[in-house]
Amino acid sequence: MEELLDFLARLRTEGIHFTLEHIRCESVLVFVVVPGQRWEVEFMDDGSIQVEVFESAGRILDRSALERLFATFGRTAEASRDRTGPAPGA
Repeated sequence: MEELLDFLARLRTEGIHFTLEHIRCESVLVFVVVPGQRWEVEFMDDGSIQVEVFESAGRILDRSALERLFATFGRTAEASRDRTGPAPGA
C-alpha cells in the first residue's frame, strides 16, 4: 500500500494526470494519461506491480473512425461474432 501511495504522491507532485480504478479484486489500477500515451499501472495485493503502456501511432482520425469503433467492438459486432466465430486475429 505504501508503494501505491508514494506513486500517487509523486504523480501529483509532477503534475501528471491519473485516475484510479478497482477492476480486479486483488489490485488497484492507476490510469496515467500523458501526451501520446496511456499507462496502466496495477498494484497487486501480493506487492507486485504490472505496467502496460499504450502509445499513439500519431495519426489523427476523423469522425468516420467512430463507426469502426462500434462495428468492431459494439454489441452488434459481438452478436455477429457469436454466430460466425471469433474475430480475425482473436
